[in-house]
Amino acid sequence: MAGSDAGLVALRRALLDGHVIPAHPLALTAQRRLDERRQVALTRYYCDAGAGGLAVAVHTTQFAIRDPSVGLLAPVLELASRTVRDWSRHRRTGPVMIAGVCGATPQAMAEATQAVSHGYDAALVSLAALGGADNASMLDHCRRLAEVIPIVGFYLQPAVGGRVLDRHFWRGFLEIERVVAIKVAPFDRYRTWDVVGALLESGRQDVALYTGNDDSIVADLLTPFGASNGRPALHFSGGLLGQWAVWTSRAVELLQRCRTLTRGETGQAGSNGEALRLLATGADLTEANAAFFDAAHQFAGCIPGIHEVLRRQGLLAGRWCLDPHEELSPGQMAEIDRVLCAHPHLADDTFVREHLDRWLA
Repeated sequence: MAGSDAGLVALRRALLDGHVIPAHPLALTAQRRLDERRQVALTRYYCDAGAGGLAVAVHTTQFAIRDPSVGLLAPVLELASRTVRDWSRHRRTGPVMIAGVCGATPQAMAEATQAVSHGYDAALVSLAALGGADNASMLDHCRRLAEVIPIVGFYLQPAVGGRVLDRHFWRGFLEIERVVAIKVAPFDRYRTWDVVGALLESGRQDVALYTGNDDSIVADLLTPFGASNGRPALHFSGGLLGQWAVWTSRAVELLQRCRTLTRGETGQAGSNGEALRLLATGADLTEANAAFFDAAHQFAGCIPGIHEVLRRQGLLAGRWCLDPHEELSPGQMAEIDRVLCAHPHLADDTFVREHLDRWLA
C-alpha cells in the first residue's frame, strides 16, 4: 500500500479513518512449534471480524520469535501477509499490515527491510532496546527506519519494558515526514497527553492516533482533546491493542459506536445516554483486561491470559508460549473465570462458533 507517494497517501487515509487493529498472537503446538493451521485461523478470524489492520511480530506475538534458535520472525511475517492477501483477493481492500520492529538500529533496519519484502505497509517502532539513549539518538534511529518503511510511533508503558518519552521527543518525532501514526500505550494519562499535546502543537493532520491504553480504551476513543483551545478537537482514530486480539468482532462494533458518537451522528437527544453506556462498557472492558493481562502481577501473565481466552473459543489448542515458564499467574485463571461470567456481553463466542470450522479448514 505504501510503496509510492499514492500508496503513502492511501495508508494515511486508511489509518485516519480509524480501525480495530489486533496485536496478533502466536499459535503454537504442545511442542512449542508454530501451529500454522491455527495461526492462519487467527488471521482469518481478525479479517472476518472486521479488523482494519493487523500488527504482527509485536509483544503479543512474542519477541522470542527473533531468537535465532527459534527462527520464527520471517515465517510468521510471511504467513500473516499471505493469509491476508488470500482473504483480500476478492475484496476491494484488505487490512493495513503493520510489522513490529525492535532492537538497536542495525537489527531494527534489518527487520524493517524484511517487513517491506513481505509486503507490510508500516513498522511499529519499539525503542525499548535503546535504553538510556537521548532524544537525538532515538530520533536519528526513527529517521533511518522511516527511509525504509513508513513508521508508527510507540509509547510503551515502562512496566513492560518501555521507557519515558517526553514531549520534546514527540515533537521531534512528528517532524519525520513518513510518520503515519502513533500508538499511545503508556497506561498513564499525563504521558498520553504528552503525545496528544505534541501532535496538536505540530499542526499535522496526517498522523493518526491509536490507543494502546488497554485500561482506558473507550475513554481514549471518546475524548475530544484540545477542543477548549478554539481549534478542532483531536480524536484517537482507533486502537492497536492486545486486548483486541480477543473478542474482535465486538471491538469493531464498539469502535463504530464511539465514532458515531464523536462524529455527531447519534443526535443530541440520544448522545448523553449513549456516552454513558459506552463509558460503562469501557469500565467492564477494563475489568476484563485486568484479568486477561494480569495487572495484579505487573502483566506477567498477559500473553498466556490472551491465549486462554482464545483457547476457550477453540481458536488456539492451548496457551503455550515459547518460554515454557511463561504461564498464568497464581489466581489469574480464577479472575478470568470471574470476568467471563460477569461480562458475557463483551464476548463474541457465537461469532467464533459460527465460523471456526471454516477458519481452521
